[in-house]
Amino acid sequence: MRKVAYSIAAIAFITLFAACKNDVETSQSTEAETKTINLAVADIPEAENPAETIHFLYVTAPSGLSLREFNNLNSERLANMPYGTKVKVIKAEEKATMTVAGVKGAMDEVEFNHKTGFAFTGYLSKFFPPERDISAKGYAAGLKKSFPKIHFTESTGGTASAPAHTETIMLPTTAWHEAYFIGQRLFDFPKEFTFPNPKGENEETIFDGKPKKGVWKSELQITRNANELQQIEYVYGSEKFDLTITIAQEGEMMQISKTEVLK
Repeated sequence: MRKVAYSIAAIAFITLFAACKNDVETSQSTEAETKTINLAVADIPEAENPAETIHFLYVTAPSGLSLREFNNLNSERLANMPYGTKVKVIKAEEKATMTVAGVKGAMDEVEFNHKTGFAFTGYLSKFFPPERDISAKGYAAGLKKSFPKIHFTESTGGTASAPAHTETIMLPTTAWHEAYFIGQRLFDFPKEFTFPNPKGENEETIFDGKPKKGVWKSELQITRNANELQQIEYVYGSEKFDLTITIAQEGEMMQISKTEVLK
């Protein structure tokens, strides 16, 4: 009986020891896994500001745009940013705070050529400006990669003796000056015509002060209503063809069209 009791006690002790050992090993394994997971999480760098995204704009001023030391137009000019320059926006103003020659805008903090300063947003655009001699169709195709709402159409009409061809591009913006600068460059009407001030007479015609030889007509026709732009047209006439470039707002889009009539 004593030997049987000793045997039972020994078996119980061995079973208890094995169970304790398994618990210890499981605990150590769980702790090791926890440390591994914690290390894996710690290795992932946190974003400084998850909502922050890099924002770029393009210079649309034909003669370039000044980079200023401070956020006012009277501060020291640090550099001149040429037409078409892509600048990085560091801090953007939410609303327009000033008007320059009829163009509304603010002073964004931007980076250009390793310099940081401020630039007037009225001459900055989210749309890259047209390169010289690019077609309207090619320009629209390039923009559409970043702005799917860009729309381009072309049509023909007129008569057999005076055929007409029209190209139209729709831009997802309501900024008149933005559409004006793009239209002026894209369809190449004289840069001497500056963006017309929204304030003024309901009907106004500005004549080309330096028309080219053989040009019968070269003028900017502006339509306003209560000091709000309604339509801007550049009208050109010569012996061989007539040309009309029209800029107007259509809902939440700006429409730029060119109609050429051969004679």
